[in-house]
Amino acid sequence: MQRREAREFVLSLLYRHEFVETPLADLLDEADTGDQRSYVERVYLGILDRRAELDALIGERTVGWRFERLALMDRNILRLGAFEILYLPEVPPQVALDEAVELAKKYGTENARSFINGILDRIWKESGRHAGAEREAGCRGAAGEAGATGEGPCGKRASA
Repeated sequence: MQRREAREFVLSLLYRHEFVETPLADLLDEADTGDQRSYVERVYLGILDRRAELDALIGERTVGWRFERLALMDRNILRLGAFEILYLPEVPPQVALDEAVELAKKYGTENARSFINGILDRIWKESGRHAGAEREAGCRGAAGEAGATGEGPCGKRASA
């Protein structure tokens, strides 16, 4: 199973959880998650554990809409994307955002794509991970550029 398929599987588990609570072990028996099993377990259980926190965070950013009024699938895509951005440092935030938009294209409502993109982009930028990603990209792009002090823009000595 690829990571994208694992995300889709987690999304299906979250949607199912809206109606029926089933033990995770039983749910995992339904699909061969292969090397993505730990990802599926970590994300699914993490979202359930932090559901109220994620819902509040998302709800604060749904201007003009109450969180409860969002379509179930859109809500779960937002939960998944926000969880990856905030709690999975090994997943680049831009990847989490892009994957959420792809899920919205496939499973979301008509305007979900842009709505989800906007909400998750705000969460990403407000999380502080955005500044770190920009700084890191700037350091890579400015390699070898030394100022008068002999240091590059990222505080590293420029090589001669």
